[in-house]
Amino acid sequence: MGLKSGARSGGSRFTAYVEAITSALGHADRAAPFQSYCTGLLLPGDRKSVEPMAARVQPGRVQATHQSPHHFVAKSDWSDEAVLAAVRARVLPIIEQRGPVRAFIIDDTGMPKKGKHSVGVARHYCGQLGKQGNCQVAVSLSVANDHASLPIAYRLYLPHEWVDDPDRRGQACVPDDIVFQTKPQIALDQLRAACAAGIDAEVALAGAGYGNDTDFRDGITEIGLAYVVGIQSSTSVWPPGVEPLPPKQWSGRLSTRRRGGRPTSAIRRDAEHQPISAKQLALGLPKWAWRRVTWREGTNTKLASRFAALRVRPAHRDYHRATPRPEEWCLIEWPTDEPEPTKYFLSTLPANVSRRALVNITKLRWRIERDYQDLKQELGLGHHEGRGWRGFHHHATLCIAAYGFLISERGAIPPSGPRDTLLIKEPCLPNGYRPRGSPGQT
Repeated sequence: MGLKSGARSGGSRFTAYVEAITSALGHADRAAPFQSYCTGLLLPGDRKSVEPMAARVQPGRVQATHQSPHHFVAKSDWSDEAVLAAVRARVLPIIEQRGPVRAFIIDDTGMPKKGKHSVGVARHYCGQLGKQGNCQVAVSLSVANDHASLPIAYRLYLPHEWVDDPDRRGQACVPDDIVFQTKPQIALDQLRAACAAGIDAEVALAGAGYGNDTDFRDGITEIGLAYVVGIQSSTSVWPPGVEPLPPKQWSGRLSTRRRGGRPTSAIRRDAEHQPISAKQLALGLPKWAWRRVTWREGTNTKLASRFAALRVRPAHRDYHRATPRPEEWCLIEWPTDEPEPTKYFLSTLPANVSRRALVNITKLRWRIERDYQDLKQELGLGHHEGRGWRGFHHHATLCIAAYGFLISERGAIPPSGPRDTLLIKEPCLPNGYRPRGSPGQT
């Protein structure tokens, strides 16, 4: 979202927004650094860490000004969950003016780091780098309709090398109750908390990094939600009309009982009766199984592709089960200019859902990419320079609070909408100002 200076009344609306959220901070003296920090995030600038933001907010008192927001973010004991709930209470009704929330969107994002001392830093694949590298990875949950989306939960993924190292935990002030969780496990906790808070949505959406996890899919079902999740092409399924073999009948003979034999209740497969991969399923479909579906207007043209949708049974380790898994949708995308299918999804949406509706809700995941684009490029999500657990989450919460203000200003206009809204007046920097660490600074 473009952030240009000179708004006529944006400042007063921002003040009202801040006042509505301040009660979640616990102490009235936190209101001023909260407003100051969010103002710095909203103002233009290449770097959204504490000192450069202090220079933009109060350029005449940089050294004095940056101490208060630094303490507020790195040390102050306020609740990220309470502030995010206050942001949600303020912004969600505005989003819902354009329609009810349709989906929870689960994703994660990586933030590159040069050193190894910032909390949670490890070698991961980082989309921003396009390769493996040192980065922090956070799991987020957003709510979305067709017009806007808002992150409502955000938590750092802490790998084993951090969880199991008391010295690193102590230096980064990681809370004692933080144990190792996979990213899908973190996401399920976020979903449970959202549902417990009374947030309604039709379905949970996630990429293949989550959808490949059978326990994650089962967890969503246990919560009471439908899902549309990406899967790998190698995921095994029983094709339409095929299911595992029934449990083997037990003879009940005395000789078998003496050898320790016992009846089995597990479904079976044998050499001739095996599931197939999602890719095998796709490549074996006739031409008539594929249909062109348009899901939304893009910047220059309508977005469309070819899709097949079939009812299948997921097969992963189902030989431990007494009954086959229920049928669900397998949605496959195969653009006409590609040599083979490119994307695969499983979904527990109802059997009578149309292919167009299935594609439409699946493609709603694009909104999370726009959230991260704006949070990183405009609001400095990855610019936090502290090393501790609390500061990492406080900075992210304040970025989301600032993002919520942008959404409320635009009345749920999506990020691809007009980008010329004027929000907060930008003070002039003092002549010769250089933030600490700048080249040539003495």
